[in-house]
Amino acid sequence: MADRKSFLLRADAAVLEAMQRWANDDLRSLNAQVEFVLRGALRAAGRLQTPALDDGAPGGTGETGKTGETGGADG
Repeated sequence: MADRKSFLLRADAAVLEAMQRWANDDLRSLNAQVEFVLRGALRAAGRLQTPALDDGAPGGTGETGKTGETGGADG
């Protein structure tokens, strides 16, 4: 498991409330939801270099990489 670090996050109350509602909808903790959103933003910006960070740890999507792309019958 990757090392986990703690830090204080100051956020606007409306942003925090919206994140909490989203976390509740997805059955995640607020912390896991914040990490999920950050990972998505990092991926979209091309800033997340190691897919090993998304190994199903809390807040991740559980995708450890693409499967079924080993040159089998489909390609």
